[in-house]
Amino acid sequence: MIGRLLVICLVFCLPLAVARGDDQIWSNVYHSLNRFSNNVKNTFTEEAGDSPSPTPKSHRKSSSKHSPSKKTKAKPSVSPNASPSEKSEASDKSAAESEKPASSPSTSAIAGGSGPTNIPENAAPMASIKPEALREFGSLPPPVQQLIRSALGLTERNLSYKYGSADPAEGGMDCSGFIYYVLSNAGYKDVPRDSSEQYVWVRKNGDFHAVLSRSGESFELDDLKPGDLMFWSGTYRTERDIPITHVMIYLGREKSTDKPVMVGATDGRSYEGIRRFGVSVFDFKMPSGKSNKDDPDLTAKFEGYASIPGLREPVVTSKDRVNLEQGTKSEKVPREKQRTKPLSNGD
Repeated sequence: MIGRLLVICLVFCLPLAVARGDDQIWSNVYHSLNRFSNNVKNTFTEEAGDSPSPTPKSHRKSSSKHSPSKKTKAKPSVSPNASPSEKSEASDKSAAESEKPASSPSTSAIAGGSGPTNIPENAAPMASIKPEALREFGSLPPPVQQLIRSALGLTERNLSYKYGSADPAEGGMDCSGFIYYVLSNAGYKDVPRDSSEQYVWVRKNGDFHAVLSRSGESFELDDLKPGDLMFWSGTYRTERDIPITHVMIYLGREKSTDKPVMVGATDGRSYEGIRRFGVSVFDFKMPSGKSNKDDPDLTAKFEGYASIPGLREPVVTSKDRVNLEQGTKSEKVPREKQRTKPLSNGD
């Protein structure tokens, strides 16, 4: 249609231009009509073609400004006719997504030990000493020596503190898991897994010594011996009936420093003034009695210590037991002759 109109215009204008001899006018009219024709043709071709034409570059650039970025989450769309409850749900969902916290760093938590913790990447390596570096080691009964050797052997394996682990093959252990592993390897079949239950176990079967003092020089520590289990409370929150939260093995005193040391797994106690995170040797220091700076309701307390049931008892063979029973039967002494000396105050 447009082409026919242009042809008609040219037909009428051509004779006029030729008649007047104005070539310049004709040239201007011709070029103007030609440009007009091309523009109209391109416009109608894009809008009325059978197949959609490619988006013009100017439109692409414009649309990209309004399109959501790949990293930006699109907000849920809400219809203008939506009910107030639907609009409220969409708004709540959008707010929840925007307030969702980023993923937290990995943590190492503690079962029956010292509570959840973040282990620093630049934590000091675990410490270890040789059994011969302990002052009392040479005079200890063989079962106690073997127990200490086994415990110190674990400190040489670079084991971290790992929540819920009682197996060094997992790369780390927690405090009660360390005790469970060492005693199980020593032949104990009834060792509980939890520090609170280990406390109950020694209270029922051992000679527990309660400690009220916060001084490391207290007489209450006079009976503490290498190989004894040591118990703390208040190192982290717990809902246990008996709130024991930490346990370790006492090693005795070092020859070189005369300071008391212990062994086990923990999340930040110190040795030689440096905090260690894992299975290590640690200095034995009494808690200060001050509240936890991160949780004022928590106050760490050293509850006491106890011998491992049966560890220091002499081994009696069946032959010795028979001889002992026979000797007891053959040496029946009249009751009045048994007491040849007066009773002491303690009897």
